[in-house]
Amino acid sequence: MRRSKRILIAGVGNIFLGDDAFGSEVARRLMQRALPPEVHVRDFGISVYDLAYAMMDGYDATILLDTTALGQSPGTVYLIEPAFDELDKLASIVGNAHSMTPVNVLQMVRSLGGSPGKLYLVGCEPATLESDEGSMELSESVEAAVPRAIERIESLVMELLSVNQNAEI
Repeated sequence: MRRSKRILIAGVGNIFLGDDAFGSEVARRLMQRALPPEVHVRDFGISVYDLAYAMMDGYDATILLDTTALGQSPGTVYLIEPAFDELDKLASIVGNAHSMTPVNVLQMVRSLGGSPGKLYLVGCEPATLESDEGSMELSESVEAAVPRAIERIESLVMELLSVNQNAEI
């Protein structure tokens, strides 16, 4: 009997740096929704080691949630499928306002001999990342993008779980 596919949805970001909290906020809202039991959602904030070890726990797919600067309008939601062996390309687009970037975590996973399974990044173009006052609120454009990101994630999850049950993700 084939085991159920397992998916990790990992929010990352610093809640004290404005839009950098995008991944954490999306994860928080996803935790309040009814998701299939194969899906595990966690907000890792800036906990590098916790995320790296979680990614090595045999998940078939990992969906990272983070700010993603590609130069589009603030609030633009992206779905990116980065290759685990091409981490340097990912380094130029993911948020780095917090000390933990997804690239740093993936490099740690690779150095420990692990694999995140199939890798996805759901990102959002930030409007503001750092401020002198340490804003704990998302900008209006990024706040408006959160429901779109959730829809994109839920659609991706359904697609991953419905892929031919005998095939790998």
